[in-house]
Amino acid sequence: MEVLNENLISFIISPQFSGWLLILKIIFLVSSLFFLGIIVFSLFRSSWIKLLLLYDIVEFLTYRQFGVKKIEKIWNKIMRRLDMGLESEFKLAVIEADNMFDDILKKMGYTGETLGERLKKLTSATLPNIEQIKESHQVRNNIIHDPDYRLSLDETRKVLAVYEQAFRELEAF
Repeated sequence: MEVLNENLISFIISPQFSGWLLILKIIFLVSSLFFLGIIVFSLFRSSWIKLLLLYDIVEFLTYRQFGVKKIEKIWNKIMRRLDMGLESEFKLAVIEADNMFDDILKKMGYTGETLGERLKKLTSATLPNIEQIKESHQVRNNIIHDPDYRLSLDETRKVLAVYEQAFRELEAF
């Protein structure tokens, strides 16, 4: 066994093997750089790097949660529906605000099949205007289930104000 170890060491130290060792080092270095490049390229092509790195940087630099601009943009679109003066637009604004609230609760980790089930899991400590939210959700249900339900501009403004207050309480914007 000792003779084998000595022969192996003398072969590795020999000048013949040093040339081959240099070639092997170069091959492994080039292949390592190639595969590292593929990994970096793949990370930038996927959304994973954006989710973990870029979103954190944006959050840090703007002092706001990532996605707030998108939520504000959707909310402004909902509020512009009131300017049209049509009852159908008022109803659509309430439905969209309710859906937006439901999406935010899902993203916050509240479980349940429907918004009603998720609302049952909220407390007044979590959301001070929870009762008003439940009433606003009932208005939305009335719109969906009763085709003859009438909705005025003032009632729509009240419902949307409740949702806006809830969004602010949840720090959605």
